Amino acid sequence: MNALVVVWRESLEAMLVIGVLLGWIARQPEPGPLRRSLWAGVLAGIALAALLGAATFMVQDHLQGQALEAFQIGMMLFAAALIVQMVLWMRRHGAAMRAALERRAGRTPGALGIGLVTALAVAREGAETVVFLYGIGIESAGADLLGKIMAAGAGFVLAVITAGFIARGARLLSYRTLFRASEVLLLLIAASLLAAGIDRAIGMDWLSPMLDPVWDTSALLDDSRGAGRMLAEFLGYRARPSATLLVAYGVFWSVVGVALLRAGRTPLAAGRSS
Repeated sequence: MNALVVVWRESLEAMLVIGVLLGWIARQPEPGPLRRSLWAGVLAGIALAALLGAATFMVQDHLQGQALEAFQIGMMLFAAALIVQMVLWMRRHGAAMRAALERRAGRTPGALGIGLVTALAVAREGAETVVFLYGIGIESAGADLLGKIMAAGAGFVLAVITAGFIARGARLLSYRTLFRASEVLLLLIAASLLAAGIDRAIGMDWLSPMLDPVWDTSALLDDSRGAGRMLAEFLGYRARPSATLLVAYGVFWSVVGVALLRAGRTPLAAGRSS
């Protein structure tokens, strides 16, 4: 579920950027070379994201013991922070994204400039996807790799379908509702990554649990199997939470809540047209 949501949201953002640029290109006197450069930029952006993924695994292969553990915990926490940053950025700047992209495209020198703008935009979304998926993979200790790959593929297909509905102006598809729903899902994923990182830091004795556990609900809903495990991976549910984890949850949602209220003064991406 986490892999599907992350790939769907990131792919959809990349597709919306490509759609905006294609719309701008269609209004230019000679769109052909610009369009070819755009698709070349898409391929270059995907290649850059793939290189980041390869570099991440190369770094991991050269680490072991506590160094590897620190790297993986850092990546989980970084992925959680990056998700929050992405959500807040879209809250503040999403409504003006189309105009900003068109201004940037207008300032670029010809086809090469369009290719660079596209490559950087796609590479950014791809790099975020790499970091998020790596963090999700560590969180579940690499379990069910095939299932995560299939979920990621399904997320991409869903993004293509969603982008198609948006391009055709589907009446039942509201930009505001779409992005608000995805914000909630992404923030829940960020919380689950935070929980996994803190649990592993406590397990390494790098953090004190303070009180462990604060309560035990494993008899009602065990977080190691079934529905409890799904909630643990997607929501960060813990049947036997430590006091440190509960404090971290409280700080996380308090900070995120305040930040969302402040950022909410700016409409969401394309919210004005929904």
